[in-house]
Amino acid sequence: MRAEIVTVGNEILSGDTVDTNSAFIGRKLTELGVQVEWITSVGDREDDIRRAFETALGRVDLVIVTGGLGPTHDDATKKVFARLFEKKLVLNEQILRKVRAKFQKRGMAMPQVNVGQAMVPEAVELLENRFGTAPGFHLEQHKRHIFLLPGVPREMRQMLEEGVVPVVSKLARREEICRLTLRTTGISESALFERLKGLKEMATVAFLPGYSGVDIRITVRGSRAGERLETTAEQIRQLAGDFVYGVEKESLEEVVGRQLKRLGLKLAVAESCTGGLIAHRLTNIPGSSDYFERGVVTYSNESKVQLLGVPEETIRRYGAVSARTAEAMASGVRKLADTDIGLSTTGIAGPTGATPTKPVGLVFIGLSTAEKTVSRKFQFGEDRLVNKERMSQAALEMLWRKLKGREAK
Repeated sequence: MRAEIVTVGNEILSGDTVDTNSAFIGRKLTELGVQVEWITSVGDREDDIRRAFETALGRVDLVIVTGGLGPTHDDATKKVFARLFEKKLVLNEQILRKVRAKFQKRGMAMPQVNVGQAMVPEAVELLENRFGTAPGFHLEQHKRHIFLLPGVPREMRQMLEEGVVPVVSKLARREEICRLTLRTTGISESALFERLKGLKEMATVAFLPGYSGVDIRITVRGSRAGERLETTAEQIRQLAGDFVYGVEKESLEEVVGRQLKRLGLKLAVAESCTGGLIAHRLTNIPGSSDYFERGVVTYSNESKVQLLGVPEETIRRYGAVSARTAEAMASGVRKLADTDIGLSTTGIAGPTGATPTKPVGLVFIGLSTAEKTVSRKFQFGEDRLVNKERMSQAALEMLWRKLKGREAK
C-alpha cells in the first residue's frame, strides 16, 4: 500500500510551525507496512488544497491530511473535501452538543463561528476527537482511502491511533520489516558514502547526518528480513571500519561510560571552550558517579594556571588555544583529581576571538594518562553552539578510541 501525507496551513510554509505531524504519521504507517511515497505541504488557499488532494489521489491508495479543520475562515480543508467528492455539509447535532459542552465546561459561551465545526460532509465516517472540537473524517472511494485529521498534534495522534491505524492495519499487506540504526562518529557523510559503495543491495540504507555524527538507517523488507538485516549490518561495520560506535539511540557518552566501568577507570575533565558540556553529557548517564570524578571549567587563563597548574610560560609562548596548553590542562586535571585519565578542551567557539593564525572553530583536545599525554587538533565551523557540540563529540571520540585500545589489549 502506498501513501501520501498532506499537511495544510500557511503557518507550516512560513516556518512558524514545525511539521511534526508528518514525521509521526510516517513512522506509524511504516510500522504498518505502508510505503509513504510523498509528503506534501500546502497553504490555506482552496485551489491549492484541491490540487494537492487531486494529485495525491491520482498516485496513491491512501491519503492522510492534517490541518484546516478549524472553525475560522482560513480552515478550508473540509470545504474543499466536500466539493471535491460532491458531499453536502450537514449539521450534526451530536457534534454541536459536544462542542457547546466543551465551552460550557470552561465557563464560556460558544462563539457562533464554532457551529461550523458541527457541519460535516454527508455519508462519511466520523472520527472522534477526544481532546478538541474538530472531528476527523474517513472516506473510501474507488478503493482509495482519504483521512482528514486535525492539525493540533495531540488531537491528530489520538485520532490516528484510534481511527486510522485500525483501518489501515487491515488494508496494508503485512510483510516482515526489520530496521537497525548504526551510529558513527568522526567521519563525514560523503566519506561514509564512499566507504559503503561496495555494499551489496540487500536493504534500503539512509544516511542521517547530525552534529554528533552520521547515523546509518538500515531497513529490510520481505522474506528473511531479520537475517538479511544482520548480514547488511555486518557488511556496513566492515566497510565503515572503526567509525561505528553504537546502535539505535546509543550516545557516545553511554558507550564511553560502559568502557570506563568495564576497565575500572576514573575520569576527570577540564573544559574551556566547551564550558562544561562534556561533563554535562557524561553525567546525564545514570551511574556515571562510578567513573566520573569531577569536571572543571577553566575559561580564563588565570584559572588554567591557578587550578590546573598550567605554566604561565606555556600560555605566554604558545597561547591558551594550543596543543601544549591542552596537554597541560589534561595532565593538570588528572593530577588534581587523582584519576586514571584527564581530558581537556581549549579552543575558539566563536564568533569572536579568532586571530590570523587561529580561526573560529579551532580546538585542541588533550588526553592524559600516567603513561602518556597527547593532544589532537580539530577545525570546525563558525557557529558557536554547533562548535561546542562538535568539540565535545570530538573529545568523547578521542577518549572512546583510547579506551578501545585498552580493551583490545
